[in-house]
Amino acid sequence: MATVAFIGVGNMGGGMAVNLAKAGHRVLAYDLLPANLEKVVEQGCEQAESVASAVAQADAVVTMLPAGKHVRQVYETEVFLSARPGTLMMDCSTIDVATARDVVEAATAKGFVMVDAPVSGGVAAAAGGTLTFMVGGTDEAFKAAEPYLTCMGKAVIHAGDAGAGQAAKICNNMLLGISMIGTCEAFNLAQKLGLDPQRFFDISSKASGQCWSMTSYCPVPGPVPTAPSNRNYEGGFAAALMLKDLRLAMEAAQKVGAPTPLGAEAESLYAIFSGMGGAGKDFSAIIKMLAGEWKG
Repeated sequence: MATVAFIGVGNMGGGMAVNLAKAGHRVLAYDLLPANLEKVVEQGCEQAESVASAVAQADAVVTMLPAGKHVRQVYETEVFLSARPGTLMMDCSTIDVATARDVVEAATAKGFVMVDAPVSGGVAAAAGGTLTFMVGGTDEAFKAAEPYLTCMGKAVIHAGDAGAGQAAKICNNMLLGISMIGTCEAFNLAQKLGLDPQRFFDISSKASGQCWSMTSYCPVPGPVPTAPSNRNYEGGFAAALMLKDLRLAMEAAQKVGAPTPLGAEAESLYAIFSGMGGAGKDFSAIIKMLAGEWKG
């Protein structure tokens, strides 16, 4: 088993780090928030005093950070300066494609092996080890990263060269944001027309309107017991994170000249919802705003 430096053990990274430890790896965890470190140490990880001290001992490095600027800073000012030659690096943050490519290229130039490997699945999947990883990098880098990523996920897919993982992630989440809004509108209309939500679910989930936002993450309470709608929209995937991913998708679309009118509309609606106090709620809670029932 290997020694893994895990930088960023918050809501997503915490569960991922713990699953690496459960798989038998020595995990040296670092986070700016002591509470996050306490949680993972209780579940088998070791607390590192700094990024540098963790990375210096590591065979592999995993990062799960908020944005591209944080990823660039941590790698350029700490990880690259402390890692041993040949160290494997896996950035699982969701960031812009250009930054992902820049950091992977810099790592390669310095003699390291690196992939961008953003995830899909949310907090529950991170804790349960059932994430989907979308991986960008060379064939060699993917093969090196796959055994580690498999400890944290149910699916590890090679999307292409550096940055392809991020491209896949933002396209996937743009589609998810759009489909959730469509699902919410359909349930709201069904109820206005007098249809019972469970009856509508029973029909549409087996008809051409079926989609993940309905059958796995239903925005109305009842039909899917595990959905956040049954927990007052707590937990799951925060609306603020969906808005972040939609903004990344819109920035990428603008750069390459791809028309994304529905993506732009989804971004606008999630921006409104977040501004109305919904940022911390699960992204399916936008059904309340669309129905005119959001209380903030």
